[in-house]
Amino acid sequence: MERLRNWLRESRHTVVFTGAGMSTESGLPDFRSARTGLWQGKDPARLASTQAMRHNREEFLAFYRMRIEGLLSCKPHSGHHLLAEWERQGVIQGIITQNVDGYHQHAGSQRVAELHGTLTTLSCLRCGRKEKAARYLQEEGSVCECGGFLRPDVVLFGESLPEAAFEQAVAWTEPAELFLVLGSSLAVSPANWFPQQAKERGATLVIVNREPTMLDHLADLVIQDRLIGDVLKNLPLDF
Repeated sequence: MERLRNWLRESRHTVVFTGAGMSTESGLPDFRSARTGLWQGKDPARLASTQAMRHNREEFLAFYRMRIEGLLSCKPHSGHHLLAEWERQGVIQGIITQNVDGYHQHAGSQRVAELHGTLTTLSCLRCGRKEKAARYLQEEGSVCECGGFLRPDVVLFGESLPEAAFEQAVAWTEPAELFLVLGSSLAVSPANWFPQQAKERGATLVIVNREPTMLDHLADLVIQDRLIGDVLKNLPLDF
């Protein structure tokens, strides 16, 4: 921890990369864990793809209603709030996240690149109208006022990452001196390209995750079997 504390103090450009492990500490399930992962016993293409949205809509809607119910029943934890405070203090320059829950913004972070979109809003496929996610929980909540279908603003299987978020993540990664991964297995491409790119460009790479990741061999420091919120609370804010 002392090494990480010193790296944070010394770094002039620190980027945080968050994955599902950041959200599980708020009570949300992840996707791939053996017992509670959302994909256990399910086919992602049948539930969360462009194909499902067009041709398997009832199951598509049921899956995303379940996810929105979970999102609305939980809230950001201390780690989210600490990162927002670090941003205000200038300790970190940006957060790149694989998560779609919007908890970073809810906690007060403003410099967030959402690589997989957001589950906090819906968009009409016909007119482009935006609605809050809670609308999905209403009767006929997937029908826009124009009669079009309201879809979650997440990246579905079969879609590309949002260009603006990807470009922002690249812009933050390239000059990074410290790249801090929080709660990601780093198994999903192209998102896992960012810590690799940061390391190749000379950044110090730190990975905090409950289980081993695919990039542990590249990291300068790996912290396992600790809650992210506890790790962050043990680092000083008086930079």
